[in-house]
Amino acid sequence: QVQLVESGGGLVQAGGSLRLSCAASGRTFTNYRMGWFRQAPGKEREFVAGITRSGSFTYYADSVKGRFTISRDNAKNTVYLQMNSLKPEDTAVYYCAAGLRDVPQTTYGVDYWGKGTLVTVSS
Repeated sequence: QVQLVESGGGLVQAGGSLRLSCAASGRTFTNYRMGWFRQAPGKEREFVAGITRSGSFTYYADSVKGRFTISRDNAKNTVYLQMNSLKPEDTAVYYCAAGLRDVPQTTYGVDYWGKGTLVTVSS
């Protein structure tokens, strides 16, 4: 199995930026399609962004398109989420996710989860 550890969360003002990182260890990182999900208080966990094994293709939720960018560095076993123009509604715990079969775009497609990192956007 693979272990995922997120970092980079914190408190930021609306309009600001943060970059989340997810370091993977265990199995071969390039075997996994990677994604980011988030869960706000009282809401279900939702897809944010996904990336293929090579990084050639990326996918985004409509709510973050044009503001967030997912990328990966296979040499460092790390996936990133660059978040710009943050809004208060982006406040959530952000989870890194790994999928063996496909880019995880639903929670059913996730084989492994990280423990999450909290992002708080103040207005």
